[in-house]
Amino acid sequence: MSARAPASAAFGRRPATVTGIDELGVYRLLRVADPWEGAPQPGQFAMLATVEHWDGLHDGRPYLPRAFSVARRQAQELHFLLEDVGPGSRRLCELCAGDRVWLLGPLGRGFTPPPLGRGAILVGGGVGIAPLAILQDALDFEATVLLGFRDAARARGAALLRDPLVATDDGSAGHHGPVTDLLAVRIRRDANVVVYGCGPAGMLEGVRAICADHAIPAQLALEAAMACGFGACFGCVVPRRDGGYLRVCVDGPVVDAAELDHVDEHAGAPE
Repeated sequence: MSARAPASAAFGRRPATVTGIDELGVYRLLRVADPWEGAPQPGQFAMLATVEHWDGLHDGRPYLPRAFSVARRQAQELHFLLEDVGPGSRRLCELCAGDRVWLLGPLGRGFTPPPLGRGAILVGGGVGIAPLAILQDALDFEATVLLGFRDAARARGAALLRDPLVATDDGSAGHHGPVTDLLAVRIRRDANVVVYGCGPAGMLEGVRAICADHAIPAQLALEAAMACGFGACFGCVVPRRDGGYLRVCVDGPVVDAAELDHVDEHAGAPE
């Protein structure tokens, strides 16, 4: 796994053919053929829109492309984890093999591997588990994986990663409580780790606070509504600890937790 680097997207958006869409509880794993030779870094994302029926004319407003973390690259396929949370994501969830999408990416800055001698804890929540799957694939050692979900139906998404420990808000699967409970227990056993997180803003703030309290380095993959994906619109900014703002699309989506006083409420994955 190489160190974090700026985005290296192929120039312009490109059409990609859907090869399949798999069910993971309430989630859908969208698989698209992408012969572009560049490999996305764990934590990078792509902007997606369908080639057909993306105009939004039923409510008079055009849809913007949607940003999705790359969940995995296998051979010449890219995988994206989807949840139906609105008209754009619903349209993507309706796709079938043979349909086409517009794809722009990979974009943004990804995760940095831990220094030699440090372990890794991957902490994910809801659809935000996606970039942790490609991160787990890239690490050359087995990391601890802690995943939190609202309920058992969503916890089926944990199958995206190997050997996870699961928590659910309602106790219907795994630990009854937030995934940060599991994190607190793990770091008491071994603090010689780097923590990698992606999920809802509340979860990420919990991860940030726990790691700050224990002086443990953490990298957080933020999510925010984006119009462009490459820094032009300033629609996805979050405040820095020392003043100014980060653009999630180009200064992130992965940022060092030490750069943040708190995780902004709009900078997390949908629950």
